[in-house]
Amino acid sequence: MDRVELNGLLVRARGLAVLRGILASEPARDFLELLGLLAGEHPEPPTVADAFGRLWGGLAVEDNRLLPDAWQAHLAGRLLDGENPFSLGAEAGRLAPTLLEQTRRDLGTLRSFFDLDAEALLGMVEDAVPGLFGVWTPWRDPENSLEADADGKDPLGEVRRSLARKLAAPGANWAEFAEALADHHAAHGAGLFGRYRAFRWEDGALRAVVRPDPVRLSSLVGYGREREPLLENTRRLLAGFPSHHALLYGPPGTGKSSTVKAVLNEYAARGLRLVELAKEDLRELPRVLAALRGRGLRFVLFVDDLSFEEHEVEYKALKALLEGSVEEPPGNVRVYATSNRRNLIRERFSDRDEGGGAFPDNDDVHPYDTMREKLSLSARFGLRLTFPAPDQKRYLEIVTGLVRERGVKVPEEELRKRAVLWDRWHTGRSGRTARQFVDELEAELAGANQSPP
Repeated sequence: MDRVELNGLLVRARGLAVLRGILASEPARDFLELLGLLAGEHPEPPTVADAFGRLWGGLAVEDNRLLPDAWQAHLAGRLLDGENPFSLGAEAGRLAPTLLEQTRRDLGTLRSFFDLDAEALLGMVEDAVPGLFGVWTPWRDPENSLEADADGKDPLGEVRRSLARKLAAPGANWAEFAEALADHHAAHGAGLFGRYRAFRWEDGALRAVVRPDPVRLSSLVGYGREREPLLENTRRLLAGFPSHHALLYGPPGTGKSSTVKAVLNEYAARGLRLVELAKEDLRELPRVLAALRGRGLRFVLFVDDLSFEEHEVEYKALKALLEGSVEEPPGNVRVYATSNRRNLIRERFSDRDEGGGAFPDNDDVHPYDTMREKLSLSARFGLRLTFPAPDQKRYLEIVTGLVRERGVKVPEEELRKRAVLWDRWHTGRSGRTARQFVDELEAELAGANQSPP
């Protein structure tokens, strides 16, 4: 590419409209700066060397492994993950024809930059400044390092990789990909919501959980009957039908939290996202909802281990979301909360003392109203599911299922005796206890099978 062509390309970059932000990243700015230097009459070796070194170093630290070539992977990732009028409009199902047409033209411009892969760019640098020959190697990953996640732990990863490979196909006309990109954003979201499936509310903002718990429904043994109403409720949410906020309660270790996380992993590729919110951050619910309202995806607001002491008032914000605020709650958000207690707010016997005789310290004028106020929170969850502590039969079924799933070979009678003994020695019978027993058993057998040094 000669100087005239480079200058023409740089002018077109300045003219990007809808997708302008795609070239606003630090590596992209370094890339454009390098092209500007190469387009000059007399490129200065130190300046060119500095620009290319910064670009190479910036691309090397990224973990965006969509394509083998580092620059192409970066540009494809920006295109798939960028928040702009096109991606947000596609996610929300509102794309004006003019916006779509301008996006096609912007995509044609970006394809020209995509074609300047690391090897081609390095060749241009070495041609312009022969003294820099052999200083760098093109930054590329081998093809086999980009294989899909065989365990399905990242349900969005293969979707993004597949589309990136289509964009990278030789001779691909990016202007014709506008509709495919729009479909991608409509199904999987824009920005961080298109790349990640789990988020946490921290310091007043949504933070992506880069490596969420990969637990799947298929690995949760037992409690299938208890989970099914939650799965059906989630399917209704995704389909746009009426659905409920859900409360999962039961003793610790019965799989309540794992169920919610497994539901996310099951339906993430269908547009479900999870936002974890700590109990103490419930007062920020209006800000959380403002960040999610109007998005084209469906969100589970996950509050784990929910319960309140009588002096804690954060539950009032949650009640307003569940039912009772003057503002209409967002239709794309549902609360899935877990608790070890059915009554989420601690109730005292004094709350039930209407006369004050039995509890002289109770000076509440209307104690019955106080009791109803405290009991009303759990009643506002339209779906309430109980996860009871397993009896011995269910406990052994969970143990057997986990052993079978992991391929651990133990005689049936020995397995039963050891599982029962583990239960007696530990903190009570539960799904968690069963998993801990199988973890111990698997580690023990693995150690016994190792060859001595």
